[in-house]
Amino acid sequence: MPQDLLDKAFQKINSDLADELLSEIILQSPAFFERLVVRLLEKMGYGGLKDSSEIVGKSGDEGIDGIIREDKLGFDLIYIQAKKWDMDSTIGRPEIQKFVGALAGQGATKGLFITTAKFSKEAIDYAKKQHTTKVILVDGRLLTELMIEHNFGVTIENIYEVKRVDSDFFSD
Repeated sequence: MPQDLLDKAFQKINSDLADELLSEIILQSPAFFERLVVRLLEKMGYGGLKDSSEIVGKSGDEGIDGIIREDKLGFDLIYIQAKKWDMDSTIGRPEIQKFVGALAGQGATKGLFITTAKFSKEAIDYAKKQHTTKVILVDGRLLTELMIEHNFGVTIENIYEVKRVDSDFFSD
């Protein structure tokens, strides 16, 4: 079926684009990556009002690289840890435990740990077990999928319309 071929080609194009995006991100500085993460979240609808986000990543940041308001009115804060590691690296449970500790030190209830690397099964399981502090993990693959979905760091090259016969038109 032509539609199946188009779907497969579209998936392949997006998969290749995701790989390209991740390779491009890896070439950038850690500061660029921290800004990218906060700007992506803003593009996704977080933040909103004036002074709704802040990049705090620097030495002595106590494991917090950024802070963003959860909604347009700023009812809740999300604390961000952004780690630009090699794509083949794996972030383990100890890194997530340190982040949870940093969140507790801030009195935070919500944290986003976003990386260009992958997470170990233990790290994922540990994050899921956190109840007083909600921790969301975003790996390199999910990061690039979000960037593509929200047209962030990418440009639309072509748009194709797939049409079919309008059976209602012919049923009079």
